[in-house]
Amino acid sequence: MKMHPLEKWGAKVGGPRTRWVVLILWLVFAAGLAAIFPQVGDVENFAGEDLPEEMNSIVAQTIIDEEFSTDAGLPLLIVWYKESGLGIEDLQHIQQLYAKLDEAPLAEQKTIPPFQNMPTEALLGSLSENQKSFVSPVFFEADVDTEVLNENFEEIRAITEEIIGENPYDTESLDDDGLHARFSGPAGISVDATGLFESADFQLMTATVILILVILLLIYRSPLLAIIPLVVVSVAYLVVSPVLGAIADAGWIDKDAQSISIMIVLLFGAGTDYCLFLITKYRDLLFEEENKFLALARAVRESTGAIVMSGLTVVIGLATLALADYGAFQRFAVPFSLGVLITGFAVVTLLPAILALLGRKAFWPFVPRTPQLAREFAEKKNKPYKEPKANHKVMNAIGKFATGKPWLVIIVTAAILVSLAFVSRDIEYNYDLLSSFPEEMDSREGFTLIEENFTPGELAPVKVIVDTDGKDINIKEQLADLPYLDFVADPQTGENKSNYQLYEVYLNKNPYSNEAMADVTEMETDVAAILKDEDISAKSFWLGGETSKQIDTRDVQAGDEQLIQPVMIIIIFVVLLVYLRAVVTAVQLMATVIVSFYAALGLGWLVISGILGHESIASAIPLYSFVFIIALGNDYNIFMISDIWKNRKRGLSHVESISKGVASTGSVITSAGIILAGTFAVLASLPIQLLVQFGIVTAIGVLLDTFIVRPLLVPAIITVFGKWSYWPGKLWKKEERKAQESN
Repeated sequence: MKMHPLEKWGAKVGGPRTRWVVLILWLVFAAGLAAIFPQVGDVENFAGEDLPEEMNSIVAQTIIDEEFSTDAGLPLLIVWYKESGLGIEDLQHIQQLYAKLDEAPLAEQKTIPPFQNMPTEALLGSLSENQKSFVSPVFFEADVDTEVLNENFEEIRAITEEIIGENPYDTESLDDDGLHARFSGPAGISVDATGLFESADFQLMTATVILILVILLLIYRSPLLAIIPLVVVSVAYLVVSPVLGAIADAGWIDKDAQSISIMIVLLFGAGTDYCLFLITKYRDLLFEEENKFLALARAVRESTGAIVMSGLTVVIGLATLALADYGAFQRFAVPFSLGVLITGFAVVTLLPAILALLGRKAFWPFVPRTPQLAREFAEKKNKPYKEPKANHKVMNAIGKFATGKPWLVIIVTAAILVSLAFVSRDIEYNYDLLSSFPEEMDSREGFTLIEENFTPGELAPVKVIVDTDGKDINIKEQLADLPYLDFVADPQTGENKSNYQLYEVYLNKNPYSNEAMADVTEMETDVAAILKDEDISAKSFWLGGETSKQIDTRDVQAGDEQLIQPVMIIIIFVVLLVYLRAVVTAVQLMATVIVSFYAALGLGWLVISGILGHESIASAIPLYSFVFIIALGNDYNIFMISDIWKNRKRGLSHVESISKGVASTGSVITSAGIILAGTFAVLASLPIQLLVQFGIVTAIGVLLDTFIVRPLLVPAIITVFGKWSYWPGKLWKKEERKAQESN
């Protein structure tokens, strides 16, 4: 009998002569890449713009850089605070610090205000209105490395401690007596963000590995079996990291610390799942086949198709992020897709080699044996032979229930999912990075001090730039009359083009809030009307600043969602159609995972707002979660449907094929779902709100798919559609049309 190509592949990579070769090749390849190329974590993190250059806020910033640039560089804001009020002595200490920085500039220090040369009393006018806070900047070169900044911060701490005899930067509570200081502003935020993600990588990998190990031990109670998937994924990661490091170091992609952190979770979660698909099939066949190599070759044949198609949906789905205009979305595409691709290849090559080396020992102490081997083992140990217990009891019952009462299952599960999906309409979103930082982090505490002690709009002024077209105008008074503005500065004239005017205005509320975004949106209309009265085109002005940038972020992200979501749905639908050759089933699989995504978003919001007390969700969460939930949700469906289709080919009836497919794949998919949800839930342990929220929503999506969509809703729908589930395939036999199943 001719051997199937996938069975030949299994015999090659897991054969008695080639297993060592495959293992050694992977190890040599990983070691060689690590020796030649940098690890991706060692490559400098991208710190550029996320928005396209044609966006309003970016055009405004370009004009400011060209026409109104102070050439000051990257600002560090040292925020000083004293609950009882800053006094002359405190200001003298600050002056002494700046005198030291003037005498011995820090690395990459560009300029500092001449506080040291001013009368101390003159600084009193720069205190906050309540006299409790003072902000002093230090400007560094625009392209300064975060590592250099971090060293500079340590130097500033040391100088300050030498001057005043204590360290005001590391005080625990701002309510305590004494002087407090915090590093904030762009430089402070940059250092804090880098530090968060650097620590997150190690923390994530450690927590993820421990979690997977514990879950596998609890489920399978086999120490070797718990370690094998982690070894396979770890070796794959040792290849992925330098490959991505080489690509990023060459400038072909921008390395994003956030994407690398999430990639680690994805690789260990999804990679372990794929390993379990093959391992479980191998264990089942070892009960039937005495020769471990033949059993492994068959296991590779019966699982690789589903593994490859599952991996392909994830790779293609994540690759659609490359279509995004928003930089942070775009920077996810290559690491995620390439990481899953390499990990998937490791599962179908390295894993069979390891299983071939270990054989039945991999499952100790619960070794799978054929009846003959089990009898021989019992005789050798002088123990009575026991017939193996029936497997998949629980999942067999679930499969029979889903196919026996399909309409009840459909109505109940659909009602749950749709109800949760409606909750997603109530979600509030935020668009600023700082809100993702822990409240006790330096840059956020400094930001809060500025917000509480100075005019809110001073945090991030809106920059109104007008092209006067040569007309002699001044719209300061008209701007000052706008109800949402607290202050309007005198206009500045462009350095190169005198027809450009810059008006710096302060909003009367937190410029990072959604309310401020609504005000600036209204400002666009109001400024256009003001300029129309001055006989100037409504297209001759731009609004810059952080609030304007948040508006552009909202608009660009919305555009990316409208593009990427349907493109991803179409591509994955086509992949399902090609693999299953069944239109109706492909449609219903996509429909169920889409409803599952919105249900996860709704339930995630209930957890995030109701339990964690977050007032809003990061604006990037919907697209991030959509890509992962849709791609990973179809993984489990593909694996289960593959077994259902195989059962039909073996001659089982429609209903029996479904119930047995649910039973045979239920345990491994449930285990895989728990592991994948657990790895994403690990993100909730990090001090980064965006990753916490993303982890919660995605973990909920995986769990909904694992326990509701895949074992209940999908089988019930396939049962109801009957022969149309296979159309236009040939799996529905003519003689079965007469019976049409008893249900």
